[in-house]
Amino acid sequence: MTGVDPGFWRGKRVLLTGHTGFKGSWAALWLSRMGADVTGMALAPDTEPNLYGLAAVARDIHSILLDIRDRDAVADAVKACAPQIVLHLAAQSLVRRAAREPIDTVATNVMGSVHLLDALRMASDLEAVLVVTTDKVYRNDERRDAFAEDDRLGGHEPYAASKAAADLLTRAFGDSYFEPRGVPVATARGGNVLGGGDFAEDRLVPDIVRATLKGAAVVLRNPNSTRPWQHVLDCLAGYFCYLQALAEKRNPPRALNFASIRPAQQTVAQIADSILAALGNAAPWVHGRDAGPRESRFLSLDARLAHSALGWSDRYDGTQIVERTAAWYREFGRGGDMRAACLAQIDDFIAGALPRPSLDARATVDPAAVSR
Repeated sequence: MTGVDPGFWRGKRVLLTGHTGFKGSWAALWLSRMGADVTGMALAPDTEPNLYGLAAVARDIHSILLDIRDRDAVADAVKACAPQIVLHLAAQSLVRRAAREPIDTVATNVMGSVHLLDALRMASDLEAVLVVTTDKVYRNDERRDAFAEDDRLGGHEPYAASKAAADLLTRAFGDSYFEPRGVPVATARGGNVLGGGDFAEDRLVPDIVRATLKGAAVVLRNPNSTRPWQHVLDCLAGYFCYLQALAEKRNPPRALNFASIRPAQQTVAQIADSILAALGNAAPWVHGRDAGPRESRFLSLDARLAHSALGWSDRYDGTQIVERTAAWYREFGRGGDMRAACLAQIDDFIAGALPRPSLDARATVDPAAVSR
């Protein structure tokens, strides 16, 4: 069991921001699969290809393309969809882009969130709001202990600081405007998410896929760094469970971590090795150094509170995460139906079916199929 209740979502008016992104596209497909009435609010996809287009996400939802930095546009969209449930994923989520574009990142992650929360003050049917921030909201002193929800927030680079600020402002808006009227508002701090359909710049799996297509070596900036890896469906299941608990007035904590409950933390190099092997890429990765922003070496989240408060826990271990992710990109490389591939993975996850390792050594990413 995932803990996600389709009956709760059936017929719910859900506002999903960031629906054109990687995680947002998976969320839109799953929510629609459960019968939710989903309105998406986001910029147009910024990569080609992108999961939003490949999986025909727009077929299932009401899509509003806008910039959340536009206060009036956000207010008009919220008024039009009259949401009951809000899942706020829209963000500038790339650490290295944030270092290059700090003003735009802060405007999107901080003021964009404020614009949404301010507009939601006028939503009369609102039942619950969940703002997704990041595992990087914590002040990271490179300790090896996993961060718990009551640890100090901070951020030593613009992306982390912008999300920590959004986290604090969400709590302030919740306490000031929403909780007094019985509408719970919370933040979810998710770990590093892997899964099929991510094509963003400067992220591990997309970099591996691009290198595989080009026949080039993968460049790893921080091969020995650890991260709280999890599959996108495990992470989304946590968000959905959280929103259910909030809306049903079960009074869960107003901030929760979502990451693997397994104690072992894999390094970037270990994940890269596994994905390269699963994609049939025998080329070794190389360690590339650059003058980009300083990235934390050790990062781990303690998700025990989400487990105890919601009954949620992740399903896929490291091997299963890699196999599920690689299976998606192998199908993509063969020119397959990626909407069907996504829906099949969602259905398997709901049913509790675990990914089966492929025994076909020829099941690699085919550059010719992708370039068609």
